[in-house]
Amino acid sequence: MAVVMAIDAGTTGVRSFAIDESGRRVGSSYREFAQYFPAPGWVEHDPLEIWSAVQSTLAELTSALDEPVAAIGITDQRETTVVWDRSTGRPLAPAIVWQDRRTAGRCEELEESGVLPLIRDRTGLVLDPYFSATKLEWLLGPGGVEAGADLAFGTVDSWLAWCLTAGQVHVTDTSNASRTLLFDIRRLRWDEELLDVFGVPASALPEIRPSSGRIGVTGSECAAGSGIPISGVAGDQQAALFGQACFEPGMSKNTYGTGSFVLMNTGHSCPEPAEGLLTTVAWTIPSNARQVTNYALEGAIFVTGAAIQWLRDGLKMIDSAAETGPLAESCPDTEGVYFVPAFTGLGSPHWDPYARGTVVGITRGVGRAHLARAVVESMAYQTRDVVEAMSTAAARPIGELRVDGGASVMDLLLQIQADQLGVPVTRPLHQETTAMGAAYLAGLAEGVWTLDDIAANWQADLRVEPDPDEGTEERYRQWQRAVQRSRDWARR
Repeated sequence: MAVVMAIDAGTTGVRSFAIDESGRRVGSSYREFAQYFPAPGWVEHDPLEIWSAVQSTLAELTSALDEPVAAIGITDQRETTVVWDRSTGRPLAPAIVWQDRRTAGRCEELEESGVLPLIRDRTGLVLDPYFSATKLEWLLGPGGVEAGADLAFGTVDSWLAWCLTAGQVHVTDTSNASRTLLFDIRRLRWDEELLDVFGVPASALPEIRPSSGRIGVTGSECAAGSGIPISGVAGDQQAALFGQACFEPGMSKNTYGTGSFVLMNTGHSCPEPAEGLLTTVAWTIPSNARQVTNYALEGAIFVTGAAIQWLRDGLKMIDSAAETGPLAESCPDTEGVYFVPAFTGLGSPHWDPYARGTVVGITRGVGRAHLARAVVESMAYQTRDVVEAMSTAAARPIGELRVDGGASVMDLLLQIQADQLGVPVTRPLHQETTAMGAAYLAGLAEGVWTLDDIAANWQADLRVEPDPDEGTEERYRQWQRAVQRSRDWARR
């Protein structure tokens, strides 16, 4: 029996992961890599450190496996922008991370110039520093990287595909391309008008491939061995939607990671732009001897799990993230405290790069448990903000929210979430859904699974029914007041 591997290159670390044909995890290895903050609002990674983490996790995972590897899938922290030299394979600058806000002013200039309608129509996105194009424009600006013939641009999936194949392929898939502000999501190709807007040379761009399909094979330096097909690529949130088996229109998931990302499968038709939300490619996969594309509505929440890291590393209030749930449960409420984790601005549905983190309602009776609970509640409130906008845009309420990510282990969070949404919240038995989605996309291409097989492999671990009390709506109203206090704070 063969296994399928996935490389999950996240924002703070890399996980290499293997599953068997039943979808059971048979091995996993994880390494963190450094985060760099060279200026307020700036966030960078070293692409070579990401590649080193991939190599070390692949080596550890491979040494623990007895079965042959049928394929490898890649999933990544989307939007993060990498540039490198094709001739040397060396990065030309630090990677600018999706959280980075250095181009907020440029986004304002572009909006004032009148290009937002074009961007909304072609890409389904908004003008925000979150996306790749203004990051790349900044890198190509005065004193930056020269746009020569050897320049290669890509999101982290492109960088890893290049490294894994020893420079033989420069590719991305439709889901990652749809996060760049350079990609026409209806025609599924790079858009010449948008390349002109951002001053991006077409020669630097990767080739567009399906999310499920062989893009190349590993080279001799790959720690997993050479000749292994690389057959699945997807952005992390689209991979999680796939790993959650949300194959039918209307099915929705939320991943509580560094940030949180709510996605609703909208089927094969591309939705019109919706206020406060993103339209994105979910995946492109083989079906009946042709490639078909699914789309999704997305709400991007910038900070959820990162707020728990802040409690641990910034405030030294906890020693480990695992303490958050029990600490939050030790008090029945927040004593009226609300925490808006707008450390890098607000994403959906507000899109305010100038919002900043805010704590309101503090009194002398407030302690660390109340603040921990306010952090947990903020995850649920932000998700409700997005789901309500999404249900309005899609003209259908969601019937269930499937959840995953590190914070989904907290039963308290899931109960608060179900109460706020008024629908069941379901946690899967296998919670590494991002990595599983990448593995499933790769295995689908190589004939290991069908879509029906993948759906049958999905199992629930916990289903939480809503049980709101009389204060549920008032707490949400107070949350909305707190959000307004955080808005526009950093504007000069």
